[in-house]
Amino acid sequence: MEHLKIKSLGPIKDADIKFADFTLFVGPQASGKSILLQLIKLIIDRYNIPSVLKQNNYEWGKKNANFLDLFFGESMSAIWKPETEIEFDGKKYVQSSFLSKQGTRIGSRTEKLFYIPAQRVVTMSQGWPRAFGTFDIGDPFVLKQFSETIRVLMEKETTHGGGKQSKVFPKPNRIKEPLRKMLDDSIFHGAKVESDNSSLKRRFLLEVGNSKLPFMTWSAGQKEFMPLLLSLYHLMPSAKVKVKQDIQAVIVEEPEMGLHPQAIQALMVVFLELIARGYKIIISTHSPVLLELLWAMNYIKKYKGTSEDLFDLFSQKNNSSNASIKPTFEKVINDKTFATYFFEQHKEGVTIKNISTLDAGNEDNAIANWGGLTDFASKAGNIISKLVANEREY
Repeated sequence: MEHLKIKSLGPIKDADIKFADFTLFVGPQASGKSILLQLIKLIIDRYNIPSVLKQNNYEWGKKNANFLDLFFGESMSAIWKPETEIEFDGKKYVQSSFLSKQGTRIGSRTEKLFYIPAQRVVTMSQGWPRAFGTFDIGDPFVLKQFSETIRVLMEKETTHGGGKQSKVFPKPNRIKEPLRKMLDDSIFHGAKVESDNSSLKRRFLLEVGNSKLPFMTWSAGQKEFMPLLLSLYHLMPSAKVKVKQDIQAVIVEEPEMGLHPQAIQALMVVFLELIARGYKIIISTHSPVLLELLWAMNYIKKYKGTSEDLFDLFSQKNNSSNASIKPTFEKVINDKTFATYFFEQHKEGVTIKNISTLDAGNEDNAIANWGGLTDFASKAGNIISKLVANEREY
């Protein structure tokens, strides 16, 4: 996954993207971010997706439009126009590229890209991930596959041992201890998540003191984070196993939803852990906090910063308790690359611009204002500065 070129796909007029180890997409709603991210999934897993659909009794015949509707969502095949051009890592793709006989064989090729959709909270039905077949036929494929993946994962893990309750968070053998502590401090605040297996239907419960709370009573941030947590369990099988077999890349849509900035910072360390383990990661966001990380990484790498600077950035002590994340910080500083792209809307369509420098002094507003995410703060600062200056004059 190195280079993607697009001409005329949905609202996207033109794109030329060179992926880094950590790539951020920013832009307003309806600018094509999800379409582009799903396209990447479609290309990379073009042999796996038809197989999964067939296993779940979906049929599309030999009609390209039907297949695209099953993948992107109902009536979404119209985004692929007669003039659409797609080139990924030097290979051109047309609609029929995804209907090869090899691709439709049951069990053909495993998943290579794990997609965490923005609508992930709807995967939780009465406190448990939904099965693929419970979704409507017109729902996007990435939502169904994500939900099914974490459902199967939890069915396996909570069945093991046969007890009435199974601990889900914190789990000593899942996620490095410093990361667990950061997530606990910012999201769960000492509460514990367990799987209740005592009824006919499994569900997650939040243990707070002597109370065990059902999913719908959790805070919005806890509910939004729960599918993300299960995703991390899928991607980081154990402390000794670096990556999930065959998975090479991860897409996360809007990880900040429902989360306080402190929780977003904890997630940022998790994302650094993912790229240090060898995954490429693409994130779409509306949060300036994530761009602040990439802005900081630009300067830390440029001025030969060290892991100590990242410990300071995330308000963590460089001590024996956090020793396991020091190699992560060192690897991302020395070996990993970062990029940011802005989906800029024009009357004739969306163009995707590289704004990776995130230079506040740049003459290009898209770069200076970080794709519009700091525009309001800049205006507010200018107005306050003007008012203070006027007051001093009197």
